[in-house]
Amino acid sequence: MSRTDSSFTTRSGHVLSGTVVQPVGPVRAVALFAHCFTCTRASLAAVRITDELARLGIATLRFDFTGLGSSEGDFASVGFPGDVDDLVDAAEHLAATIGAPQLLIGHSLGGAAVLAAAARIPSARAVATIGAPSDVSHVLDSIDGDLQAIEAQGSGEVSIAGRRFPLSAAFVRSAREADVLAAVKQLHHPILIAHAPGDTVVGIDHARRLFEAARHPKTFLSLDQAGHLLSKEADARYAARMIACWADRFLETVPAAEALEPGTVRVANNASGLAVAIDARHHQLIADEPREVGGDDAGPTPYDLLLASLGACTAMTLRMVAGRESIPLDEVEVTLSHQRNHAKDCDHCEQDDARVQAIYRRLKLTGNLTPAQRDRLLAVAERCPVHRTLTGSLHIHDELLPG
Repeated sequence: MSRTDSSFTTRSGHVLSGTVVQPVGPVRAVALFAHCFTCTRASLAAVRITDELARLGIATLRFDFTGLGSSEGDFASVGFPGDVDDLVDAAEHLAATIGAPQLLIGHSLGGAAVLAAAARIPSARAVATIGAPSDVSHVLDSIDGDLQAIEAQGSGEVSIAGRRFPLSAAFVRSAREADVLAAVKQLHHPILIAHAPGDTVVGIDHARRLFEAARHPKTFLSLDQAGHLLSKEADARYAARMIACWADRFLETVPAAEALEPGTVRVANNASGLAVAIDARHHQLIADEPREVGGDDAGPTPYDLLLASLGACTAMTLRMVAGRESIPLDEVEVTLSHQRNHAKDCDHCEQDDARVQAIYRRLKLTGNLTPAQRDRLLAVAERCPVHRTLTGSLHIHDELLPG
């Protein structure tokens, strides 16, 4: 995947900072992500969810709301309506750059914001919330300060999650007046409401009220033991996978590239990292390198795929021969490893200092097999097509095509 900084100017004149996370391969759809209350686009949930969406072919913009993170403006004065405006402006920015967002995703208060903004984003086709409150005034419960004094005096300082913030009376008033349920009742979009039953920050009753207010098609997803902030990586990635799967039927996904002829594979890198998209007819794969050598570990390495190719061909060939010769083979398991410099212990090398590579292939054959049948299958493994290609006279012909 690739992560690109992307800033845009809001209708109020503030420059907001964002990050666009794109897949290695073709972009199936574009999404917009709204972070939780006083969080930023760098929150663990925001990063992990958008990364996982990219693995699934969905490009996503996550950004800092006005006055938060690296974005300009005054968080204390804009309030909830300002967050909604920010989302509409972010959607317009996406439409002018990589593509109009069809999927809106909001975490916590960001979930309430995408529900309120959806009707103002023409390209939106589906909305997903995670741990969202059914009323914005709920966030006031997490603010430590004299809100009545702030409303009377016009402003004051409060503490939110241990951090000090100046807060305006307009912020408090907008939170009390926002009617999320009314917006949900009038929304004609498929809605997925994801919530953890044991959420101690935003209780499960908020999800119930949102679900009851929503029109069909609507879906509830239980996040089981997850915390409100989805601080466990497995919980965040699970939520992303489920959202992507659910949204697939509602989105106008970009058509896949024209199918290739059998025996032809296309490999492309359109990101800043090492990962590549592999198109093998109508099958798509990702290959990458481990993080310790500069990759993102988004998929198996090229040598992993090489070993997998030999292993797959071996198992398939054994299965076909066993079926044809009535050999009672129940299961085949092939384990392979690769050694880059095998020359020093090679007993068939012409030169002592030659750089020879070796593949170790271990076969586990399960079934009521006789010793003769086992020997027969071992001999067959040595003649599987990929084995013969790797050990035969292989020539690779390169051609540079026009750019």
